[in-house]
Amino acid sequence: MTFPLPPNATIGLVGGGQLGRMSALAAARLGYRCHILTREKGSPASQVSVATTISDYHEPNGLREFAAAVDVISFEFENVSAEGLDLLASLKLVRPSPGILRTSQDRVLEKSFLNGAGIPTAPWAAVEDLDTLRIAVERIGLPAVLKTTRLGYDGKGQALLRGIADVADAFAGLSPKPLILEGFIDFAQEISVVAARAEDGAYAAFDTVENRHRGHILDVTLAPARIPETVDRQAQAITRRVADALDLVGLLAVEMFVDAQGKVLVNEIAPRPHNSGHWTIDACPASQFELHIRAIAGLPLPPAARHSDAVMKNLVGPREAGLWAEILATPGLIPHLYGKAEARPGRKMGHVTRLFAKGSLPGEFGIEAALGPAAPRRAEADRPPAC
Repeated sequence: MTFPLPPNATIGLVGGGQLGRMSALAAARLGYRCHILTREKGSPASQVSVATTISDYHEPNGLREFAAAVDVISFEFENVSAEGLDLLASLKLVRPSPGILRTSQDRVLEKSFLNGAGIPTAPWAAVEDLDTLRIAVERIGLPAVLKTTRLGYDGKGQALLRGIADVADAFAGLSPKPLILEGFIDFAQEISVVAARAEDGAYAAFDTVENRHRGHILDVTLAPARIPETVDRQAQAITRRVADALDLVGLLAVEMFVDAQGKVLVNEIAPRPHNSGHWTIDACPASQFELHIRAIAGLPLPPAARHSDAVMKNLVGPREAGLWAEILATPGLIPHLYGKAEARPGRKMGHVTRLFAKGSLPGEFGIEAALGPAAPRRAEADRPPAC
């Protein structure tokens, strides 16, 4: 297959969730077809794609069948088999590369890569057993967060260590091992940047945004972040450095914490579309999903510019999914529903976006009023003090 991909080429997406769904919709606008590899029948991405292969992400026959039907391959979340991607990469081009996925899948590899590239993080230590955990606690101090190195997201696979008495039980309760201990920082706010990078090194980054969590799940994103210019410059420079160090071809989200002194520390990287970039669908001429497709298809990257300020609110679980009728009846709210059959606690069912004239993002009460029935319950908000 030659690049850029010609119209009607087929893009293979590994993963059938909402990120794949929105990527497939963006691909369709650019004249491409999408084929989904997923374990789930009737997945959100399958509902808007031309074909689906139902297979485990490591099953060779399913992977070969999938690869034979597509022209280029990407993925929509990290919890897929890197070994499976290696097999796919032996058959078709995979963007971003399996090596980048491996780095983002393992917190120890990720932190080592970041620090090796001169990018600051919170203090951390690899934990192989209870003895190394005790040594790490002595060095880093408490409170701290103990996490699995793999397969954790939306607050899963982690335990807060407040005192020495928590250490043994937390270690015993977390799997798979090894683990990683991450120290607390003097937290001020969480921010992120989503950027695309092409094979020739062309680069486009969206504005830095502020993220607020509830129950360890992203609740609200404010675009742009209300931060000093010095913080914004740090965030943008870090994201560019990460993308170049990875030799990325595709999309990248960099989640960062700002400490009380205005220093920016990287929390995690995600080489795929990201929840904190959903606002770009409605507030930008070209969304994060379009830039993802353009980068992997070899198309020119447009500017990652916004024409409006925006607030994005996730709809999580049965209670917020039950607000759908009220949201549809509220002028100004732009709804996005993901097509998931069952609203379970903690499950992202959709999101809404509210746009404002560029430069006029309101204050807290204005945001609450603008979101109407979807307004977050401020008393439930998280304050994540650690990476």
